[in-house]
Amino acid sequence: MSQFQRTFLKSPIGYIDIEGSDAGIHSLYFLDFKVKVGRTPSCLKVCVDQLEEYFSGTRHSFDLRLDLQGTPFQQKIWQELLTIPYGTTTTYLELARQTGNVHALRAIGGANGKNPVSIIVPCHRVIGQTGKLVGYRGGLQRKKWLLEHEHAFAQRDLFYGKL
Repeated sequence: MSQFQRTFLKSPIGYIDIEGSDAGIHSLYFLDFKVKVGRTPSCLKVCVDQLEEYFSGTRHSFDLRLDLQGTPFQQKIWQELLTIPYGTTTTYLELARQTGNVHALRAIGGANGKNPVSIIVPCHRVIGQTGKLVGYRGGLQRKKWLLEHEHAFAQRDLFYGKL
């Protein structure tokens, strides 16, 4: 088992705490306070680079090795989240339909909320049935920012071609 390394990234919506090892990215959480951003361990460098590209609008998907710890059900939901395209949203009900269990809305919401690598596994793209922003560990303000960020660049792609 590889030793976890940690780094911090200053993003447009706050500092991000990133942990991982040679096995992959283990966690990515927003912080509600400032931290000193220091040297990035080599095993986390690609993650930081891809996040910076995402925030600049030049990256629409991530190509990272993940080391996610969770139940088989959580893993299934997190894999399903990875299929939500950049610039789009889905609902908890639609996720339930895609996983074949429309009665598992609460469990799906719980798995979504326990996603350890927000942004990379795009749990922010899941909204309420009525289109309302609901449930995001990083805060609804960040969820709103992320969705607006993706929508703006997705719309620009439609009108001006691929970035």
